[in-house]
Amino acid sequence: MKDNEKSREELLNELRAAYESGASIRTLVASTGRSYGSIHSMLRESGTTMRSRGGPNHRGRRRTAS
Repeated sequence: MKDNEKSREELLNELRAAYESGASIRTLVASTGRSYGSIHSMLRESGTTMRSRGGPNHRGRRRTAS
């Protein structure tokens, strides 16, 4: 491991803090260059309570066709 690389534990803590502060998994993917699946797995590994799918406005978007 290179000296400037973060330890896995540091990365897990940073990802958890960002996610719990409202960052989406896709935002974390973009900022780290890792895959969606790896970010999701690391959040679960760190003990993060996962939000439901679709974000806070998910329920309000569903409409019936007129």
